Amino acid sequence: MTIAWLGPRRRTRVRCPPVAPREVRTTVAGVELRSLESGDGPSVVVLHHSFGNPGWLPVHEELARSAAVAALDLPGFGASARPDWARDVRDLAMLVGWWLRARGRGPAAVVGCGFGGWVAAELAAMWPEGLSHLVLVGAAGILPEQGRILDQVLVSHSEYVRAAFASPGAYEAVYTSELPDELLLQWDRNREMTARVAWKPHMYNRRLVPLLAQVTVPALVVWGDSDRVVPVECGERYAELLPRAALQVVESCGHAVDMEKPFELARLVYAHVGRV
Repeated sequence: MTIAWLGPRRRTRVRCPPVAPREVRTTVAGVELRSLESGDGPSVVVLHHSFGNPGWLPVHEELARSAAVAALDLPGFGASARPDWARDVRDLAMLVGWWLRARGRGPAAVVGCGFGGWVAAELAAMWPEGLSHLVLVGAAGILPEQGRILDQVLVSHSEYVRAAFASPGAYEAVYTSELPDELLLQWDRNREMTARVAWKPHMYNRRLVPLLAQVTVPALVVWGDSDRVVPVECGERYAELLPRAALQVVESCGHAVDMEKPFELARLVYAHVGRV
């Protein structure tokens, strides 16, 4: 396992102009899934946190300068339909796998953030040949031994999402201080879907850990040093269990690395995909 601490760094490179994303709707097993897609190059799929995807974010735009990026609304989240039969995170991972096949996007570099990281880890365990690279960003799915995973049901929606950011300013840059009713309703729907598949036990799967040693997909584990949602010890554990993994800790950053430090995360993804 390789561990690196990542602080502020300046880089200069040629930047291609951003391309507006297009909305794509794909039906898999009777469930319509929505994705926002843009860019050309290697296939990169980004899976969001349990509080959902607020739209086409700077991290998506940055990655789309050199890759074919798809920001997928997980089944039951955002604008994707809810599979009423789904009762396990593995059910969502299976649907994502079939979505990758239907879109012809595999093998893809899958970037999973928070809850989406857990989905990505389950997908890698069941269908490793569908992934070219795995990037886990503050991923749930493993039970911490010392700390605990923040229980979102015990706090308000806004408290939970705020806890994902180290900087209040970074939170307000994404969500602003005034939360519209539509967003609160979406957060509530997302929380309900999370509870359906990840309530007992809360946000981890003991059956996943023994399988990770078999996942030989090149993996990058990224964690914010101030993550108050999923302890960094879970990142260290992922990096120990995955045979081809490196751990990068981002300084002055919380759980939502993709929103708080989007350009640093994009740079790490570029380096990971290009290096391997």
